[in-house]
Order: sequence, then structure tokens, then C-alpha cells
Amino acid sequence: MGTETYADDETVRSILTGTGDTWAVVGLSTNPARAAYGVAAVLQRFGKRVVPVHPKAETVHGERGYASLAEIPFPVDVVDVFVNSALAGAVADEAVGIGARAVWFQLGVVDAQAYERTRAAGVAMVMDRCPAIEIPRLGS
Repeated sequence: MGTETYADDETVRSILTGTGDTWAVVGLSTNPARAAYGVAAVLQRFGKRVVPVHPKAETVHGERGYASLAEIPFPVDVVDVFVNSALAGAVADEAVGIGARAVWFQLGVVDAQAYERTRAAGVAMVMDRCPAIEIPRLGS
């Protein structure tokens, strides 16, 4: 099963344009050398509210950070995951637990079992794609 199965354009477009504008970015810190930092900036430019989720709970791009998804005191639409594949499944499960409407695993983050669990819970999911690449291509 190729990763394309986990990221059809219709699902990608739906998450980018119809799922909501509050994106929790797991792994986002103040380190500008990390991919999450640049992707979060792109999401903001396209009108998304970016909520940093990182053990240090740092403020990034003007948004207060939280140490975990469970600590965010408001609804989250999409959970964008910038952790390695071995840790990503637990983040997807937590995203489902907090009522997120979609889970997005970044390029290189793949966990087929987490994908199946998340979809079985009725939550949209994209895996091994980058929203900073997809928004200009498929978003509004």
C-alpha cells in the first residue's frame, strides 16, 4: 500500500479548506531551523491559527504554546504532527481523544496502524504530506 493511499487530494483539500482554522502543531518550538517552524508560518499566512504543542510550551509566531494536546483549553480542528513515526501514533490517538476533526502526519511521518485507528474513529487523516506544499496547490 503506497503512501498515496493515505493522502488523496480530496481529503487533503477538505482538511485545508473545510475542517477549520485552528491547527495544533505538535513538535513546534522556537527553533527556526526546524521544519515545523516554517510550516507553521505558512499556515498562518493562509489564515490558520497555529497552536504550538511542545514539552517546553513556548510561544511561537505570537501564539501561546502548550505542553500537550490535552492542555489546550479550546477546540482544535487539525493536529499537525512533527514527531518521528515511532511517537506519532500516540499523538494521533490523543488527537482523537480531544475531539480533533483531522490529523495530519508530516512528510516522512508514517504509521499505518495509527492511520487505520484514526479513520475508524471517524477522523479525517493525511499522512506523509506537508500542508505548506499542499495549501498553495489545493487550498483556497
